[in-house]
Amino acid sequence: MESTSLMRAACYENYGSPEVLKVQEVAVPSCAENDVLVQVKYATVNRTDCAFLRADPFAIRFVAGITKPRSNILGCEFSGDVVKTGKNVTEFSVGDRVFGFKDETDGFGGQAQYISMPVKGMLVKIPEQLTYEQAAPGLEGSHYALNGIRSAAIGKSQQVLVNGGTGAIGSAAVQLMHALGAEVTAVCGTAHMEKVAELGASKVIDYQQDDFTQLDATFDFIFDAVGKSTFGKCKHLLKPKGIYHSTELGPFCQNPLLALITRPMGKKQVHFPIPKNLREDAEYLCSLMQQGLFMPLIDQTFALSDITAAYKYVESGEKIGNVLIDVNA
Repeated sequence: MESTSLMRAACYENYGSPEVLKVQEVAVPSCAENDVLVQVKYATVNRTDCAFLRADPFAIRFVAGITKPRSNILGCEFSGDVVKTGKNVTEFSVGDRVFGFKDETDGFGGQAQYISMPVKGMLVKIPEQLTYEQAAPGLEGSHYALNGIRSAAIGKSQQVLVNGGTGAIGSAAVQLMHALGAEVTAVCGTAHMEKVAELGASKVIDYQQDDFTQLDATFDFIFDAVGKSTFGKCKHLLKPKGIYHSTELGPFCQNPLLALITRPMGKKQVHFPIPKNLREDAEYLCSLMQQGLFMPLIDQTFALSDITAAYKYVESGEKIGNVLIDVNA
């Protein structure tokens, strides 16, 4: 592939609403000596993408660019084929089917026809029995879920609650903790209770009918996968050394602060771990998918040409699981 080749990509020059996204022809990224170039089949749109699109919360600008984004192509998840390898690469070969996760630290780039990916990052081969569509959403929600679960050292027979059991993170958390042998209670809407039970929840709470914070039960771990509750509202549901974890900063950015305050006290705690992008985590999640112990939920697929509609749908809060992008459509 010539370095002057062009590709279609969803680009944004300024922060804003989904309307700022434009599908354009841009240069195919170069492939460094420790990278592989992947021809993307499918990508995803998720809460991370939406947050970076709007730079909301404002603190994102300190990572992505103060006045405008440094990286103009979003998308942290993808699946596709290796079409070129750097001279130092031995782990992958041209023609390998792969899926990966590439966040803001490496510049995103999944919502395009090609992406350059460091082999030291979260990149793995797609198991033979899985499709590109199944693999594409395999590492974003599950990666964030896994970091929270490991921080709390969840294991067999522990009592856990997941608030938001149908989201990309929440549905992964239900499956991952069920695979670890925990007893999972999940909270979701009426329409999806059966689906969440199928994922491994032994008890499902319908938030449209009941307030889970009024449960007469206690838990070792409460995972707020949608960030719509607080430690204060959930504290009475925790066992004496129980742990609360939210995927959001919380009101007035309280969760990171509470994590600093409560952990040294050794009683009920807030955890707010900084996610680590580890190759071995990608391999672990891939192995669970291969064994049928974890399979990301997929809501619907949009064409790259409909990228604005895809973002609007994710921002609507109506999706379950993951929204895919067919980058060649």
